[in-house]
Amino acid sequence: MATLREIRRRITGVKSTQQITKAMKMVAAAKLRKAQEAILNIRPYSNKMADLLHSLPGKIDKSISPLLMERETKNVTLIIVTSDRGLCGSFNSNLIRSAAELIQTEFSSYRESGNLNLMCIGKKGSDFFSKRNYQVKEKYLGIFSDLQFSSAKEIIQKVTNSFLNGTTDKVYVIYNEFKSIISQKIKVEQILPIPETHQAEKNEKESKYNEYVDFIYEPSKEEILTKILPQHLNILMWRVLLESNASEHGARMTAMDNATENAKELIRLLSLSYNRARQASITKELLEIVAGADALKESA
Repeated sequence: MATLREIRRRITGVKSTQQITKAMKMVAAAKLRKAQEAILNIRPYSNKMADLLHSLPGKIDKSISPLLMERETKNVTLIIVTSDRGLCGSFNSNLIRSAAELIQTEFSSYRESGNLNLMCIGKKGSDFFSKRNYQVKEKYLGIFSDLQFSSAKEIIQKVTNSFLNGTTDKVYVIYNEFKSIISQKIKVEQILPIPETHQAEKNEKESKYNEYVDFIYEPSKEEILTKILPQHLNILMWRVLLESNASEHGARMTAMDNATENAKELIRLLSLSYNRARQASITKELLEIVAGADALKESA
């Protein structure tokens, strides 16, 4: 059984840990508010740009931009977005596991032939895949400490150049989409070539309306598309980084809150054990005193 001194040391240690986790929770909450505001601001702009983009390709010749052209897939690039730091629950482990499963199921042949390149954003994903002999082509570490739009532009510029010069034929990104403080959804999206999709949330009335309406574009549809494609890619990657950043802070806040509550419960149990051990020690001393007194009486 642990001594009173050992139990006191454990209680002191757990209390110190509780103070740290509580402080980390408060810091994560403050950062989450800013990250959440950034997400709420970028989503409407990103969605409207995607709506405009996906309403054009079906009406024009896709050959005007190589970013729209599908070709035989020989090389694939997968962008994996994790965090640089831990202590955020299963935020990184779930995404890394999903990325590994995606590679195993969808891109195993490309990996075996050496035609799968990984671009890791965040130290956790970079460390995991580098140590397991995956072909990590690019690493972006520390960008979440001071997240800037220029980082998204740099990443997109590199993958776009690789796509245009034929080094890669398809580019995908896997990341955590922010849903709430306690919920993140792992998403896989194709970045290049830009897929032709339809608005998922368009209501039936608007869909029927657009069937009979042909908008007049000024300048031409081709010019609009040429201008909007690079901007769309920049905004897409910026949104991915913001989603992952907000998800990380939410996951860390939840993890630190759970750790604080666990520390509180552990302190309660240790205090109970300490009181029981102290009572047993006092009872033992009393018994020894009584026994000693009885012995003196008998000797007298």
